[in-house]
Amino acid sequence: MENIFNKFLHGADYNPEQWLDYPDIFEKDIELMKKAHCNVMSIGIFSWAALEPEEGVFNFEWLDKVINTLYENGINTILATPSGARPAWLSQKYPEVLRVAENRVRNLHGFRHNHCYTSPIYREKTAILNGKLAERYANNPAVIMWHISNEYGGECHCELCQEEFRKWLKEKYKTLDNLNKKWWTTFWSHTFTSWDQIESPSPIGENQVHALNLDWKRFVTDRTIDFMRHEIDTVKKYNSSIPATTNFMYYYEGLNYFKFKDYVDVVSYDSYPEWHSESNIESAYKVAAYFDIMRSIKGKPFMLMESTPSMTNWQRVSKLKRPGMHKLASIQAVAHGSNTVQYFQWRKSRGSSEKLHGAVVDHYGKEDTRVFNDVAEVGITLEKINDVINSKVESKVAIVFDWENMWALKDSQGPRNIGLNYIDIVTEYYKVFWELGINVDFVDMEGNIDKYDLVIAPILYMTRSEYQDKIRAFVEKGGNFVMTYWSSIVNDVDLCYLGGFPGKLMDVFGLRSEEVDALYDYEVNEIRVKKDNKIYKCTHICDLIHASEAEVLAEYNSDFYKGMPALTKNSYGNGNAYYIASRMDGEFNKDFLSKLISDIGIKRNLGVELPFGVTITKREDDLNEYLFIQNYSDEKREINLEEYCLKDIINNNKISNKILLNPYDVVICEKEK
Repeated sequence: MENIFNKFLHGADYNPEQWLDYPDIFEKDIELMKKAHCNVMSIGIFSWAALEPEEGVFNFEWLDKVINTLYENGINTILATPSGARPAWLSQKYPEVLRVAENRVRNLHGFRHNHCYTSPIYREKTAILNGKLAERYANNPAVIMWHISNEYGGECHCELCQEEFRKWLKEKYKTLDNLNKKWWTTFWSHTFTSWDQIESPSPIGENQVHALNLDWKRFVTDRTIDFMRHEIDTVKKYNSSIPATTNFMYYYEGLNYFKFKDYVDVVSYDSYPEWHSESNIESAYKVAAYFDIMRSIKGKPFMLMESTPSMTNWQRVSKLKRPGMHKLASIQAVAHGSNTVQYFQWRKSRGSSEKLHGAVVDHYGKEDTRVFNDVAEVGITLEKINDVINSKVESKVAIVFDWENMWALKDSQGPRNIGLNYIDIVTEYYKVFWELGINVDFVDMEGNIDKYDLVIAPILYMTRSEYQDKIRAFVEKGGNFVMTYWSSIVNDVDLCYLGGFPGKLMDVFGLRSEEVDALYDYEVNEIRVKKDNKIYKCTHICDLIHASEAEVLAEYNSDFYKGMPALTKNSYGNGNAYYIASRMDGEFNKDFLSKLISDIGIKRNLGVELPFGVTITKREDDLNEYLFIQNYSDEKREINLEEYCLKDIINNNKISNKILLNPYDVVICEKEK
């Protein structure tokens, strides 16, 4: 089988079953795919009813024709298991496959992912269809990858899932006495005396035992993975060499995506940012951060499985991409480690929910459109930069992004029940590196941090005991670790650390947190840096700390805690531990991190000043560095290259002195190491 990463994949989600009554459309689609420089299509994602119109009655002839004809025209297939939306006959005959909501009401048939991952019948029916697909196509050279289901998500509270949850808890805690102690159920007299008394969190039942809420979310992730593995096993039985993926969603909180890393061969991701909504700059760095999360999950190239070439139909306002933005947004994914650019969808649906969702081919049905030409340009670009395909993204900086911490933080009930904004805080720190043109990895608490020079852990409310040990060892060996307010408050079962915060790390950071003052959205405080008396604004939370061993670098400048430490540095072993006691403004973040980067010796991807809205991302192999220079501003920008001489690999010419960037422009350069 061809190694799919020998070339960049360019294609779309294709749904030919919608057009079986229009045979001329398929012929036209083939012609247009070639003109758009597409080399792959994802097929079958929502095809269950077309593949099995009645129970046990299968129809693969239309799929045979599609897959084989595409291949004859140089287009490979990523073949999906269609479990994301089941046919009506299945729901009608076997109502147990329908999910039960947290209010304990069973759903009706409809929408997507309205199915129970535990149901033996649902597992049986998916295994039958998936097995028949694999038996028929797993050794077809046209099929290069399995697309397992689609955008897994949601949870089921049926009795089957309740029983599996209790089994999961028994395996974890062994005894009820241990569970009661870990969950602190003596509070409000919530002690369990029988496993059967335990139910998943519900608005009409128990939802105030935070450890229960946290374990339920962990269980949902494990249950989803278990079902996904069930699907993967059924198709890999026929050819284990075909890689499998499933597509993740943008900042989706319902599943811990890091837990999937050992079960998918490649991470894939669906990206739908709200370009042109307010600030393209803000959209750009938040999307870039999530691309880096996707790459970091396995530490390998990922796949942009879905994006829109024009607009969506479900955002608050579905805006068109301005000229240049489609190419810029597509290449942004490549810059951060994607080896594919794919779209939802190839051809607009004629009816139903997504009939007005953007696509490569709209209802007009021809190629003389702005969107089609934009897509073709991306395809040509990917062909021109194919040397980049075997490169990787290297980083000396890591930011901690942990799903379980996010869950625990949202459930913490104080000090700010109007929101602690975990994702925003994480991306605020990421923004600094994005603006400076420095690559960043993301790690969760199970990830290895030893290879990094600098690790930043924003608002790490929940820390496992072993992670505290990991931080201690990292700093002791010479690493630089930055932690913020409201960190290391609880352990992995949501019990507060006794003896002071931040738990076992008080000596590493040389301080103790005594109180936390929460600010309303309209409130602003200040800090003053001792070295130069510069004033910065702070919001959100003010952590009142006592520095025992730590050096105080900045103090609060107002309120009753004026003069108390707001920024500290503690030398521990061969490294340094920094503590930021409040949510600082962007100016502070840039000044502090820029100096820290300089002190540590972390280099930019290109050692030049970048104008506002411009960033540089780097991929590299043994011989070359590939620089992706991107302008997210709606104005022209200029970069002074100083002594650097670069090769523009799109236009195949040398660039010296300066680079001129149009609005939403991207230049891809090669630089010898």
